[in-house]
Amino acid sequence: VEELRSKGYEPYAYKWNRSHAASQLQEIYSNLANGKECKEVSVSIAGRIVARRAFGKLAFLTIRDDSGTIQLYCEKESLTEDQFEQLKTFVDIGDILGASGSIKRTEKGELSVHVKYFEILTKSLLPLPDKYHGLTDIDKRYRQSCFGATVMFFVPLAPNSFKILHSSAIVSKIRKTMESLGFIEVETPVLQGAAGGADARPFVTYHNSLGRDLYLRIATELHLKRMLVGGLEKVFEIGRIFRNEGISTRHNPEFTTIEMYEAYSDYQSMMNMAEEIVTRCALVVHGKLNIEYQGTAISLQRPWRKETMHNLVKEATGVDFSEFGNNVEDAKEVAKGMLGIGSEDKDNNLVQTCPSVGHVLNEVFETIVEPTLIQPTFVLDYPVEISPLAKPHRRYAGLTERFELFICGREIANAFSELTDPMDQRNRFQEQIEQHNKKRAALVTGSKSAEGKTEVDDCSYEVSLDEDFLTSLEYGMPPASGMGLGIDRLVMLLTNSASIRDVIAFPILKIQQQVSS
Repeated sequence: VEELRSKGYEPYAYKWNRSHAASQLQEIYSNLANGKECKEVSVSIAGRIVARRAFGKLAFLTIRDDSGTIQLYCEKESLTEDQFEQLKTFVDIGDILGASGSIKRTEKGELSVHVKYFEILTKSLLPLPDKYHGLTDIDKRYRQSCFGATVMFFVPLAPNSFKILHSSAIVSKIRKTMESLGFIEVETPVLQGAAGGADARPFVTYHNSLGRDLYLRIATELHLKRMLVGGLEKVFEIGRIFRNEGISTRHNPEFTTIEMYEAYSDYQSMMNMAEEIVTRCALVVHGKLNIEYQGTAISLQRPWRKETMHNLVKEATGVDFSEFGNNVEDAKEVAKGMLGIGSEDKDNNLVQTCPSVGHVLNEVFETIVEPTLIQPTFVLDYPVEISPLAKPHRRYAGLTERFELFICGREIANAFSELTDPMDQRNRFQEQIEQHNKKRAALVTGSKSAEGKTEVDDCSYEVSLDEDFLTSLEYGMPPASGMGLGIDRLVMLLTNSASIRDVIAFPILKIQQQVSS
């Protein structure tokens, strides 16, 4: 960089006027014969150098932009003496270059820009990863995501190199699908006065001017429902959600969802919507509905399987939890036997603190049944105790009109016939708060984990009534259905990604420890 500047060259340009992208030139001149040149044409291109070969008075560079690659044919006779020397001395793989010239196809059939002029637009100070082995340090790839993006677009590294591009295409298709069905896209607050719409630990921040705590949203649900109260009938939001919980291959503290609400419909409508969204996105990525995920064949052909939570647990265990009635203690004992949990096991508290048979049923379902739901399956009619925002089932007491969609053992979507009775909603919220506080009290054991955290940490947050939401319900919300769908998990499925970190450009990571010398 210093030597370039000493010779009067600026290694960090302000702009470059491009006439074409690489893919456009490849398409426009696809029929140009080998050895032919369009001397009357002048084009301008820019991109990062990903390959470089020099032979005396001739040099070949391959540059890549976000549409593809094209070769630069650099001949000493076509450049000034200074430019050709600059090319040989200062231009390296990784540099971002702007070049202009005519179009030719070499005798070997490579479409090229016959360069008459070029500029170094950005001088790269670090070498790109090895072209053939790529960025093999996985932690470095996640941690230095800007570096990973460079790798993704400019070096042919791995089968997953364009997953972020697929993610963009999937989000675009979801948005177009919703708009084609008459839904209006809206935005709701990220900072909220009460963390509602899900049972999850929120991130807490403090607003200096207002002198109060605020929460990063854990769902967009409650504000979107207020839109229905206000008169909008079909709304959706694609946005970031924040949950202060664990990190795994399936979980990141911030992730992207779409939530949608439709007045005058029930949860059957949302099953159709889920099928429509997933199949349209699959066709965008794969062009077909039979795909593979981590070595397992998945058929997205409609219609998808529908079965109740009770029946799935009964099929897997032989136990019908509806027979326990309200006898939660017997349900707990049976569940601990199924799960192989002893009184000293660390998982004993998970079952022992369940306040109802519905909660016990859910623990058994998540542990035994959920991993087996490989093909698309709608799990229907969840217990009311674990579904505080869903409408009571119109035929079966104690259940709600709720489903979750599972594919490859993972929850992809969650939907309800929405609860519109403000008194019932208030009672359920109050019961949820009581259950949460009881669980907090029961889990205070004083035991410390390796990280120095108590077992109560996951339940240590406060849960409060969202009075503004309850007030809006009292004005009257029309009958409606709603669904939340995890976009990152859908992208994982459709791009055959084992970890959610592979489809998020900048995933949260642990602090890198500095090693002292």
